Amino acid sequence: MAPGLLDLVHLTTWAVCAVIKLPQLVAVLRAGSAWGLSVSSLLLELAGLLVFLRYQIYYGYPLETYLEFPVIIAQDVILLSCIMHFSGKVRRACFYALVYWVGWYMITLQKWIIDLAMNLCTLISVASKLVQLQHLWETKDAGQASALTWGMSVYASAGKLQTTCVVTAADFFDLCLQYFFSLLVLIRFIVMLILNIWVTATILHYRKIKKTD
Repeated sequence: MAPGLLDLVHLTTWAVCAVIKLPQLVAVLRAGSAWGLSVSSLLLELAGLLVFLRYQIYYGYPLETYLEFPVIIAQDVILLSCIMHFSGKVRRACFYALVYWVGWYMITLQKWIIDLAMNLCTLISVASKLVQLQHLWETKDAGQASALTWGMSVYASAGKLQTTCVVTAADFFDLCLQYFFSLLVLIRFIVMLILNIWVTATILHYRKIKKTD
């Protein structure tokens, strides 16, 4: 990929990630409800993002490969806080915050722990998407689930996949000892891309059914 085009992919992916949860947040605030959203899915997503960010920092990956993750995490935290507020579960939100805070430090106590966490990271993220899909299938109603947010997730996954492929290829010989883990990163983005497309299509499907009823 040409350097100019790669820079454009970096910029647009980061821009999308900077506002990726805003449509979902606006939908929840307007409705005063999180119907159609799975809290379990969001909690799993947040766990996966935190592990992935911690792994990237721990192994010194280039900043451009994870720069947007703190922004997405912050948006997830705000969204979860709003959902917990509307559902009257503020105390539970404080408990979750404590668990994540402790986990952030615990996973780097030993190298094998962070490696194991990264191995499980993709499974956690996959589980978060599947839980959201199951929730949609059970309710047969998209509710406040934002197709725009999930659509932007599709673009962000595609952009991160392209960026990671280029960076990994360029640094292959320097990262040969970490090649296996770099491969895990690539697999993660491929799987996330497929599942994000699936969730977006499901939301749009139920929106179409509701309009025709």
